[in-house]
Amino acid sequence: MADRKNRYIHHAIIIGGGFAGLYAAKVLGNSPVKVTLIDKRNFHLFQPLLYQVATGGLSPGDVASPIRAVLSRYKNIWVMTAEVIDIDPNGQRVILRDGELTYDTLIVATGASHHYFGHDDWAQEAPGLKTVEDALEIRRRIFLAFEAAERETAPDMRRAWMRFVIVGGGPTGVELAGALGELACTTLKNDFRNINTSESEITLIEGLDRILPTYPPQLSAKAQEDLSQLNVNVRTQTMVTDIRNGVVTTQGDNRIEQIKAQTILWAAGVKASSLGQVLAKETGAKLDRAGRVIVQPDFTLPNYPNIFVVGDLASYSHGDGKPLPGVASVAMQEGPYVANVIKERLKGKTPPQFHYNNKGSLAVIGRNKAVADLGRLRFDGFIAWLIWVFVHIRYLVEFDNKVLVLFQWAWNYFTRKRSALLITGNDPFPTLKVHKEVGKAITMPQGKST
Repeated sequence: MADRKNRYIHHAIIIGGGFAGLYAAKVLGNSPVKVTLIDKRNFHLFQPLLYQVATGGLSPGDVASPIRAVLSRYKNIWVMTAEVIDIDPNGQRVILRDGELTYDTLIVATGASHHYFGHDDWAQEAPGLKTVEDALEIRRRIFLAFEAAERETAPDMRRAWMRFVIVGGGPTGVELAGALGELACTTLKNDFRNINTSESEITLIEGLDRILPTYPPQLSAKAQEDLSQLNVNVRTQTMVTDIRNGVVTTQGDNRIEQIKAQTILWAAGVKASSLGQVLAKETGAKLDRAGRVIVQPDFTLPNYPNIFVVGDLASYSHGDGKPLPGVASVAMQEGPYVANVIKERLKGKTPPQFHYNNKGSLAVIGRNKAVADLGRLRFDGFIAWLIWVFVHIRYLVEFDNKVLVLFQWAWNYFTRKRSALLITGNDPFPTLKVHKEVGKAITMPQGKST
């Protein structure tokens, strides 16, 4: 093995096994470059379908692929499960929690995490959706809420258990709200004896004037219409000012309102990973408001042409002046681009300018309900839903996952059942936080004390 390592004259380290990092590694595969991919987890997670794990439509294994298995055919790639805690750009070292590595070229693709806009204490009350653990925790809370409502005798408490609040009207929030609405209205409707799950109150809160604000207005309106058919109440131009003890305090339309619910979910924003701060400190790179690293046209850092930053950690605004969105399709194009830059440089060639090919945006609301913005072509309803299905199957990493997910979706479609309606955990009930005061929502004039 040592001989195989030593025959490479260039060492590229990739930090992060998400879309950008994994796609970069695959392009560098079987090249004369030694590649080391480092990630804290041993699997690649297909995050666009994570909300289906959270609502019982898929299992974690359906949307995750072991990184070693994905890259096993590339003999020049080493995979390391480790945590990076620092970067020494002058010494060209990556500092691990339990060691260090040297590099010739570094690609940082560590993504983003939840952003509570300065209110990190809300995280315990309103979990976000970025990891498998997040999805399983959300699934646990959703199904425990229905179980608790089934046993509850007090009407106010029963209604509170069946009240769900989702903060954030972007694609994640809309898809999560739609899946939860479909779960309550169809999947679970006949499974309980003391409650009617279709009477669940699902509220989706968005601070801007419409949900899916990056989509054309007509598609946003169609998505809201579809959500309303699933008993989802959409509140726009509404800001969340506090989350505490099972109460979401909002401000909008010149009034303050308290929505009291046992299950609160967060889909309102993301912030860059902590390695952005490390790069800013060590290289002098500038960060945007979300903590993303502002990169040059080739995704390198000023004065450090051998350090690339891609994916959700990068702020790239060299196209139309607006930063590229933090979505999977962007990362899928940035990763291969920087990999090709490295290969061209080793040949003594100048790589071309990066150009993002916007292939469109998709969001699914429920069975036969979706919206698709494909540039000049815009669809909604069944056609958009079919496009969404095949696009997501296409981009799943492993063939096994493609087959499993397609089978699960076919089964769910024809039976209206879901196969992963499991409450996991050794003893979940003692950790379930119950707010005894939760009752009916209260509306107060603005300016009154809450």
